[in-house]
Amino acid sequence: MRDTARARVPEQQDREQDRKVVRHSVRGQVLDALRAALLAGELAPGEIYSGPALGERFGVSATPVREAMQQLALEGVVECLPNRGFRVLTRTPGELAELAEVRALLEVPVMLRLARTVPAGAWAAVVPAAESAESAAAAGDAARYADADRAFHRAVLALAGNAQLLLVAEDLHRRSQWPLPGPRRVRRAELVADAAEHLAVLVALSAGDLSGAESLIRAHFRSP
Repeated sequence: MRDTARARVPEQQDREQDRKVVRHSVRGQVLDALRAALLAGELAPGEIYSGPALGERFGVSATPVREAMQQLALEGVVECLPNRGFRVLTRTPGELAELAEVRALLEVPVMLRLARTVPAGAWAAVVPAAESAESAAAAGDAARYADADRAFHRAVLALAGNAQLLLVAEDLHRRSQWPLPGPRRVRRAELVADAAEHLAVLVALSAGDLSGAESLIRAHFRSP
């Protein structure tokens, strides 16, 4: 009987692990949906949203919503209001400029070093990421473009082989993508122009054109 009882333990652990995986998946889906809603302007800066109300909107309980909102709070997008919900924070042009400056300080030197050290053929691995961003921009899909934009920068920086660099750069990049307050939304033309800059940067990097690459990269970080 003891053997039988022991034999059941892995099965119980498997079931518990399945529940954890499902819960994590729901949280991830809600987090993606919240990010898309923020980028689309559906969740407005300054407004307060409750976990239960958002859960009803997404067809889930309030728990994964609160968990997702906690992650957004860590990213500086919302603040937690006890017994009230979550307020979407207002991002100022000055804050976005500061983030762009920090990103440039981090990424520009790395990219220029890669232009000197990475073989020209290795840059082909980044082309699909640039093309995905171009496709999202052409569709005018701001949420999908935000993901593709980060994926492009991640693919370039991955050539440096520094996992900590990727983590820090990803966090800064995501923080820089949250929209400013007000009714203005990112226009399709702006996305297309930004995606075109990716391709121009990639050409300069693969050609080892340091001055051209630096000029293009710095201009890219200054783009709205």
